[in-house]
Amino acid sequence: MQAISVTKSESGFTDGLKAGISIAIGYMPVALTFGLLARTTGLTLYEAVLMSVLVFAGAAQYITLSLLAIGTGAFEIIFTIFIVNIRHLLMSASINEKVMDDSPWKKAIYAFGITDETFTVSATKQGELTTGYMYGLCLISYSSWVAFTGGGYIVGASLPSVIQQGMSVALYAMFIGLLIPSAKKSRKVLFLAGVAALLNSLFTWAHFSTGWAIVLATLLSSILVEWIVGMKSNE
Repeated sequence: MQAISVTKSESGFTDGLKAGISIAIGYMPVALTFGLLARTTGLTLYEAVLMSVLVFAGAAQYITLSLLAIGTGAFEIIFTIFIVNIRHLLMSASINEKVMDDSPWKKAIYAFGITDETFTVSATKQGELTTGYMYGLCLISYSSWVAFTGGGYIVGASLPSVIQQGMSVALYAMFIGLLIPSAKKSRKVLFLAGVAALLNSLFTWAHFSTGWAIVLATLLSSILVEWIVGMKSNE
């Protein structure tokens, strides 16, 4: 009985807040950059902050900006983001096994706050977690992301117009910066990026719309690479 009470006391709301401080600090530069790029993409302050409020997914939001910049339609954006974020289904299922049972609506609230970072912190914490701990962890992370999105947008408004226009290039530079370290660690990532780029070029040459070219290239390259890797592992 004593062991159970200790576990609960170590995984309460306050402990969740403390565990999320490092995440909140880490989100600061990324959210600031997103807010800045959202402005250069043409979003209003309300739209940029609302995206962070409703989506709360860094990679998905950056991809959305790049798709908006090239005039992609709403359906293609939604479908692409669904593919990118499908891993959240697995993360949520895993966390559900670690957190104490609670009502579905309470689970739904903290499930919204599960990101790669909050998942890592909660999944590696020893013992059973409580709903309060997840609320604290997700709240401080979420608040940081939303607040610094607005801050980045406001800071961007004070920059000279020449710099604001040049920041549109930073969006693509950021994706390259994310790709190169991953490609160095895994040839699979490099192969996947190459196949996706090739397929996207072919679909564009075949006069597919920009949005559908990206969606089909993403989906088909993922299936093709996984199939090839699976065949090699079975040999």
